Amino acid sequence: MAKRENDSFSVKNLMQFFIKENNLTKGMQKIKIEETWNKMMGPGVATHTTSVKLQNKTLVVNLNSSVLREELSYGKDKIVKMMNEEIGDDLISKVVLM
Repeated sequence: MAKRENDSFSVKNLMQFFIKENNLTKGMQKIKIEETWNKMMGPGVATHTTSVKLQNKTLVVNLNSSVLREELSYGKDKIVKMMNEEIGDDLISKVVLM
């Protein structure tokens, strides 16, 4: 009988390989950005957020509250830092609130 190789791989490594091989990185980043925004900003901000997109290292956030938009505009640098730390990569360099 032939000897069976017993290579073990973690699920995390297999998922990363699958994502890379099937060019799903941008889609996964989009999902991660939206989840991170809702987690970091909390339910109060999330209810007034209509969309969150990443376009060329710029986080574009559409809000339906002008008061909230003005309030968040004072902490754009902090938002960039918090989001990048939570994601674990420097995907965002600036925030645009609409």
